[in-house]
Amino acid sequence: MSLGGLSLLAVAPIATVFIFLVALRWPAKKAMPLAYGVTVLIALFVWDTAANKVWAASIHGFVTAIHLLCIVFGAILVLNTLQESGAIRTIRQGFINITPDRRIQAILIAWLFGAFIEGAAGFGTPAAIAAPLLVALGFPAMAAVLVALIIQSTPVSFGAVGTPILVGVQSGLSGQDIVTQTIGNVDFSAYLLQIATKVAMMHGLIGFLIPLIMVGMLTRFFGKARSFREGLKVWKFALFAGLAFTLPYYLIAFLLGPEFPSLLGALIGLVIVVPAAKAGLFIPQEHFDFEEQSKWEESWVGSLNQNTNRTYNQVSLEERKKSQIGLVRAWLPYLIVAVLLVLTRAVEPIKTLLTHENVTLIIRDIFGSGINTSSQPLYLPASIFIVASIFTYFIHGMWKNGGYRRAWSDSFKTTVSAAAALIFAVPMVQVFIHSASEQYASMPLVLAQGVSSIAGNLWPLFAPIIGALGAFIAGSNTISNMMFSLFQFGTAESIGIGASGAAMVVALQAIGGAAGNMICVHNVVAASATVGLVGREGDLIRKALIPMTYYVLAGGTLGMALLSTGFSLWYVAWLAIVGLFLAYMWMNSEKKLRQDQRLSA
Repeated sequence: MSLGGLSLLAVAPIATVFIFLVALRWPAKKAMPLAYGVTVLIALFVWDTAANKVWAASIHGFVTAIHLLCIVFGAILVLNTLQESGAIRTIRQGFINITPDRRIQAILIAWLFGAFIEGAAGFGTPAAIAAPLLVALGFPAMAAVLVALIIQSTPVSFGAVGTPILVGVQSGLSGQDIVTQTIGNVDFSAYLLQIATKVAMMHGLIGFLIPLIMVGMLTRFFGKARSFREGLKVWKFALFAGLAFTLPYYLIAFLLGPEFPSLLGALIGLVIVVPAAKAGLFIPQEHFDFEEQSKWEESWVGSLNQNTNRTYNQVSLEERKKSQIGLVRAWLPYLIVAVLLVLTRAVEPIKTLLTHENVTLIIRDIFGSGINTSSQPLYLPASIFIVASIFTYFIHGMWKNGGYRRAWSDSFKTTVSAAAALIFAVPMVQVFIHSASEQYASMPLVLAQGVSSIAGNLWPLFAPIIGALGAFIAGSNTISNMMFSLFQFGTAESIGIGASGAAMVVALQAIGGAAGNMICVHNVVAASATVGLVGREGDLIRKALIPMTYYVLAGGTLGMALLSTGFSLWYVAWLAIVGLFLAYMWMNSEKKLRQDQRLSA
């Protein structure tokens, strides 16, 4: 079969997801079993993938899905524990004391605190923490998930203490003949650092606009006026917060390497931006808030909205005074989570202890397929969440009533609601990735080869799209980089742009892989589950496609510009992409304003 025909078949599983989940708005629990079935049939009867390999990949995917469900359970358990203890009321009031403006709250929690958690843990954990916390503050569930997904972009390439670069890119390139021959006498670790620096530079030039885009999306879809204009009104603060993270992020990547840009960059950003927000710096006098919950669209509301609202409203003033918890003690569980994530990921003796083979469960060579699967229960973020919840039980004195038991029960029910989607979504991904046979390369590689055969010398323009596609499929920037880094390097070498140019193309792969996390089905399902918003995954992906499109187009044109000699029209194209995106937001606001004026007349 021709490469074109194979490429069309390889895109069928992805098309199935988009058609049924995004276009037809099927809930993920129905769309993902169908997508899994399509993928298995194509693997078995078109790719001629060995049956034992298909079922082994499915089992590996099932184990990974259990890990994701554990993360969902742990994240929502921490929040439910804080709700039952009364600490969430203190946290809510603390943010109101900084600013009641929902746009600023979203930037502080999703962009900066979320980026910090991404730098420590990665793998969808930031959205699982930020989304329920935003709901607890009074955000609609869908709005909370959307902003939490949008920030799953700039920080992601250096998430989990640099895993997408140190594991993803390094695993894809290290020891490969074509790489060794192309970079010559350059040490591979130095070459990897060169790639990481390029990744940070491009993320900085693209990602500093993400807070502005995020608040624009927030007001456009969830504000009373349904307008980007309300989000754009905080452009000074949004750009300030964007640069407060991306500038130290780039400097840390340049000076220290790929382990700490997101972690330390976000921490520096928080230290700068929180006092500025408290002082009202760059914040308009007119604050933005949502309408009262009775006026929200039904699709915005998750079960966590109802639980939070009920928990807050049904507690009498006298009971609130009795259960008042200080701000430091209220935040202590999240501080415990942050500290433990950093210690277990960045401090080698602790990391080694938790990942040692004696505490790792491994199933090797499943069904004789060569596919292994493993679990490190003590290293999972879920374990840290549970530890933090148990600490909260004692430090918040929760033994006086049945609240802690309710926290566990409600968390379990919420997690079960996401199980049907994830248990099919992740195995579908693993079958897709492991579909290689004696006759054909795996479906993702065939698809990438089909695109590269069309792109030719314009390949850098398309490189971020392949990275995003990999993350959408695999649910991970790390896996996307592992799958496609060597392919991206080889394609760059074939168009004759040298070792430095190849490093840029691999960096574009990482940029796209990070952006793809915004629409990754795993992340969407998991984050939605933490707020009890099940069945609306397609709506979220459709909205998140807007900022993701900006990211990959800006990345591709910027990459073409940086690969050019001297001044190039590609720089104009890059600025045009940025300008057109902002113009789209502004013009949409103007159109909505004129419509409102006509209606009022």
